[in-house]
Amino acid sequence: MASSSTHQVPSLIRCQLMTLLKNMGGSEPRLVKAATEQLNKLPFYHSFWNHTTRPSLDLAKELISMFTAREMGKVFFTNSGSEANDSQVKIVWYYNNALGRPKKKNIISRTQSYHGTTFISASLSGLPTLHQDFDLPGRFVLHTDCPHYWRFHLPGETEEEFATRLADNLENLILKQGPETIAAFIAEPVIGAGGVILPPKTYFEKIQAVVKKYDILFIVDEVITGFGRLGTMFGSDLYNIKPDLVSLAKALSSAYAPIGAILVSPEISDVIHSHSNKLGTFAHGFTYSGHPVSCAVALEALKIYRERDIPGHVTHVAQRFQEGIKAFAAGSPIVGETRGVGLLIATEFTDNKSPYELFPFEWGVGEIFGQECKKRGMMVKVLGNLIAMSPPLIITREEIDKLVSIYGEALKATEERVAELKSKKN
Repeated sequence: MASSSTHQVPSLIRCQLMTLLKNMGGSEPRLVKAATEQLNKLPFYHSFWNHTTRPSLDLAKELISMFTAREMGKVFFTNSGSEANDSQVKIVWYYNNALGRPKKKNIISRTQSYHGTTFISASLSGLPTLHQDFDLPGRFVLHTDCPHYWRFHLPGETEEEFATRLADNLENLILKQGPETIAAFIAEPVIGAGGVILPPKTYFEKIQAVVKKYDILFIVDEVITGFGRLGTMFGSDLYNIKPDLVSLAKALSSAYAPIGAILVSPEISDVIHSHSNKLGTFAHGFTYSGHPVSCAVALEALKIYRERDIPGHVTHVAQRFQEGIKAFAAGSPIVGETRGVGLLIATEFTDNKSPYELFPFEWGVGEIFGQECKKRGMMVKVLGNLIAMSPPLIITREEIDKLVSIYGEALKATEERVAELKSKKN
């Protein structure tokens, strides 16, 4: 079980989505030591023209060994999750050109998804705020349904029936566009920044059957779900996803150094290797790809995840976290749904527990709750009338009890404020 003996409990409990990066908290000496030693040894060397460094080689081997949902062949390093997802599309295009399929270029993503803020990754994202006045998304991106059962299921429709309908909708979209034009489907195991949306039962089983049927690559975005957040090392393990390509970042280095990575299946890497030999090179990369300091820090972070069994620790404390929050939310008249897994949870504020009776945006119910939490020493991520919580993975049971208590107090204060706003409206 993980120990928190290497960190000091802060006076302000940070449960914001930004702590999705800092799995090890803010003062892990082993990560500082790894960075310092590498800076003294070799602060930088590039990864172009068949050159690289020992930390990047060791990290690539460790990532391939650690990802067990299916066999992976190669690793491509980036500096962020946005760059990873951006690079995924270029890899997919290059792959299909190598196979003589120049029309197979469109990418299907999902509404409410988040994949980054570069031109390509923001296009993949299904959040309108990332598109407005940026002339996005690009024409090569199509969006299919968000798998949010509570909000989008039909009357009397079970989770499995909902999943079947969404898989059918995906297949219909593919057939409408032409399977020969669809290159890949990208998805987060759990939608993170788009509202902590868990897949309904049998969803990924059905979705994978559709994309496999039409020879469409599956890109899994593990930037948020990777390295223990859900109680498994990767979200793919929890939901039995067998991807062709994987995007990693954030907790890869526990945010102590910027780094992202792509895991590439042997089938794809073999085609790219063969084609690049014909062209002379695979002409894509970044100055700081595989930066030795970032790789050294990430390699040490992975060692800690394994040595301390961080996924096991998350599983051990997650029930207390999830049940504690949901116990307060269940009896609240202003909470529509509380949803989560592992050490990730969201509370969506609606009236009468209905997905359709939304509070006026100008009331700022989520912001009211966020401020009430902050007054009591806890920070949460506010997303309109929704708040998300993602504490560091080294959190103890005692710290969970503290944040659950603050949640309950803040919720009661928010209920009182909403009651005041309602009375003024009436």
